[in-house]
Amino acid sequence: MFRRFAVVAEDNNMSKEMQELQKQWHSMVQSIHSNSNVVAFMNSRVGQYLDDHPFVALSLLMFIAVSAIPVAFFLFFVVATAIMACIGVIVMEGVVIAIGGIALICVLCGLGALSLGVSGVLSISYVVLSALVNYWHASRGQIRKQESNGNLPQKSPSVLDLTANDGKTE
Repeated sequence: MFRRFAVVAEDNNMSKEMQELQKQWHSMVQSIHSNSNVVAFMNSRVGQYLDDHPFVALSLLMFIAVSAIPVAFFLFFVVATAIMACIGVIVMEGVVIAIGGIALICVLCGLGALSLGVSGVLSISYVVLSALVNYWHASRGQIRKQESNGNLPQKSPSVLDLTANDGKTE
């Protein structure tokens, strides 16, 4: 009997923490949505499209996050070659920037494919995990209802047991 009380008290504490976390998350999301730049972007055609297509938005976000470092390296590379060009290597600058640009395009295409794959895996994981969590919460709620009524979950007879009983009656 003490164990049941401890489990219920622990679940109440966990649900209060989850509610507090949910309130903090909600206030953070509200502050982002009330920002005038965010409102202006979400009213644009691009913002509305991304709002209607979350997989595309997640893929775009992953692509931007993953491609920030290669773009920074490329910009550093361009500045370095521009300084060299000022010193006197104008022809070499064009060749080196062209090679760097081609390398950047190759890296960005690879990162784009990688971000699509990661976004797909994350989306599928989200769907699967949310279904599992919903199933787990639903089954726990059913067990709690049965425990509060004083009924313990009964094991239903299996299909094999039913067919065995049908064979004996004939």
